[in-house]
Amino acid sequence: MNVLTSKSRSKNYIMQAKMSFVFKGLAILASFLAVPLTIKYLGVECYGVWSTLLSIVSWIVIFDIGIGNGLRNKISEALAYEDEKIARCYISTAYAIIGFISILLMFIFLTAGQYIPWQKVFNVTFVDSKILQSTVNITAFFLFLNFWLSLINQIFNGFQKTSLVVLNQFLSNAFSLLAVSILYFFYDSSLIMIAFFYGISLVLSNVVLSFWFYGKNKSFIPKIKYFGLNYAKSITSLGFKFFIIQIAVIVIFTTDKILITQLFGVEYVASYDVVFKLFSVITIIHGILMAPLWSAYSDAYHRGDMEWIRKSIKNQLKIYLLIVLATILLALWAKPIVSIWIGKEIVVDTILIIAMALFILVSTWNNIFAYFVNAINKLDVQIATSALAMIINIPLSVVFVKFFKMDVYGIVLATCLSLSLFALFGFMQTLDILKEKNE
Repeated sequence: MNVLTSKSRSKNYIMQAKMSFVFKGLAILASFLAVPLTIKYLGVECYGVWSTLLSIVSWIVIFDIGIGNGLRNKISEALAYEDEKIARCYISTAYAIIGFISILLMFIFLTAGQYIPWQKVFNVTFVDSKILQSTVNITAFFLFLNFWLSLINQIFNGFQKTSLVVLNQFLSNAFSLLAVSILYFFYDSSLIMIAFFYGISLVLSNVVLSFWFYGKNKSFIPKIKYFGLNYAKSITSLGFKFFIIQIAVIVIFTTDKILITQLFGVEYVASYDVVFKLFSVITIIHGILMAPLWSAYSDAYHRGDMEWIRKSIKNQLKIYLLIVLATILLALWAKPIVSIWIGKEIVVDTILIIAMALFILVSTWNNIFAYFVNAINKLDVQIATSALAMIINIPLSVVFVKFFKMDVYGIVLATCLSLSLFALFGFMQTLDILKEKNE
């Protein structure tokens, strides 16, 4: 194995992680500044409508049926074999597929949307139905367009330039902040206006970075002549496996609030959400450290550099010890932090804090091995454990609450147990792969 290649990969990982921390911090700052401005511009009630609308249409991302992650791996594989033409064919094919899906979904949504009573969906009467309809249509149009343009993020990932993905997020948030600032100071409150300006800011960052990237890498510019059915089959067959995992993850991670609302009442969601957001700081930091490794693992695996992979996983396990320490310290200081941050309006339960800390430890542990097996397309174990976790998560939550008389923390514990399936089998699979390649 070329030692220079291994050192270059390690150097790139460190650089991508450092730059990602900077861009992520700026992105969070821009988002933090935009929220109060948006609330002041729209008012509390209209902001609630706008926030709910974004939550509904954000599910658009699952309709890529895993093609984005499939493309990411195929690019990494092609570049590992130094075959730029194959990489360009995969890029061109993915753009064609996602473009077709975007147009089809946009047509279906905009057509069906004309018959949906949006006032009932959002449970509002203070917004005119025509204004609400127009707001939904404009938002959907830009999000479907962005669904296609944001494929550039997976291309950045494939090229082991994950910091550019975070830069894209920062630019999008910065453009959104600029847009809402212009609206706040120069225009009257309008859902239609914010939908339009938000849509422009959303796609603008992808357009800017796409032109910049393809301007510097002309040999990868997507063209229809490079589309191939064999490449489409390769991406979609791999992508469908990622799609199954995506569905399972969405179900597991988005049903907790619904379960809390149904089993306890909507007033219990606030304490859960505050604790979750507090501990999410750890997952954000860990995610930044993990993100560059996906494509780096893929590159190393296809080059046969298993020693680099072993070293990297050992380093991640060392970092995990720091994650454990940070999680314990955060759990100990959670109540004072919440008291200062939120005030006395929200009282958080000690057992809920412990359960959330456990959830963070399980999910970050899983990511150490999920990123590796995802990178080398060894997905069968993750598909099986994710599907099983999705099936048992809700019934397990009900059992903990109804039969064991647990509070909200019982729902979090049920999620932890569901995720523990991959915590065990993902770890064992990784050991088997590394042992097999070592023999």
